[in-house]
Amino acid sequence: MSGDWNRICTLIEMLPERGAACLVDGYQIALFRIEGDTVLAVGNFDPFARANVISRGIVGTQEGRWFVASPMYKHRFDLRTGTCHDCAEVCLPVFPVRVDSGVVYVAVPEE
Repeated sequence: MSGDWNRICTLIEMLPERGAACLVDGYQIALFRIEGDTVLAVGNFDPFARANVISRGIVGTQEGRWFVASPMYKHRFDLRTGTCHDCAEVCLPVFPVRVDSGVVYVAVPEE
């Protein structure tokens, strides 16, 4: 990770348990606001559907773990680790997020 934080949006612009897509330094990222002010970020590219659709997925919990189900084939991805609940060999990239004074920032890897 580069350590550079990129301003994305404000927290109040994000609907709870809904996704939002953003493009940062060429990375398509899916952001999800879950409990309280917690925001998590994973790659927006669904490796099964081969499309940038993860931000449109359905958010839920299973055994206390937050996941997003892809809108295409419904594969579930853990929002903290990016691992696929349905196929352990597949995972999404995870991006660091911080919320500072109501503003959401994401860091992306260095090129």
